[in-house]
Amino acid sequence: MDQQMSERNVWMNESMYDVRQATLSDLEDIVALDQRCHESAWSKVHFVRALGSPEHEVWGVWEDGALIGVLVLGLQPFDAEIELIVVAPERRRRGVASMLVMRGVDSGRALGKERLLLEVRAGNAAAIGVYVKRGFIQDGVRPGYYPADGAEREDGVLMSYPLCDLDTTSSA
Repeated sequence: MDQQMSERNVWMNESMYDVRQATLSDLEDIVALDQRCHESAWSKVHFVRALGSPEHEVWGVWEDGALIGVLVLGLQPFDAEIELIVVAPERRRRGVASMLVMRGVDSGRALGKERLLLEVRAGNAAAIGVYVKRGFIQDGVRPGYYPADGAEREDGVLMSYPLCDLDTTSSA
């Protein structure tokens, strides 16, 4: 129950923001935010597909009318996957990423998914900290998965969060 209580506490910050599912009318702001935050940003076409797909949910966080965070949630038959979280650099360390993660948890649960999956660069300690704090566990590593500035590539860390009780034992 402590986990569920801490999950709910992050929503207290939501009253300061406008959090809603994004639409195609938000496309330009989403693309601009992603390009500002990621060297290998998604293409506009990638976002158009996600915004128009029943296999995706795209959530945005606005503060005073400005888009400051985006979550792209992929929906698979049994799992949901955080495909992208981006938060404006000047709005980081204010709970926006945690709020988006918990939006993914709530969406996955509402849709009856078993787990929430994600992959993160091994060197992204801030993001890994958010995920661990929210209760994610490390499932594995993809060696050399991400391109890096130098000659060496960066590992991808695979993490998951259980969305339902997977105990299938019976008491018969």
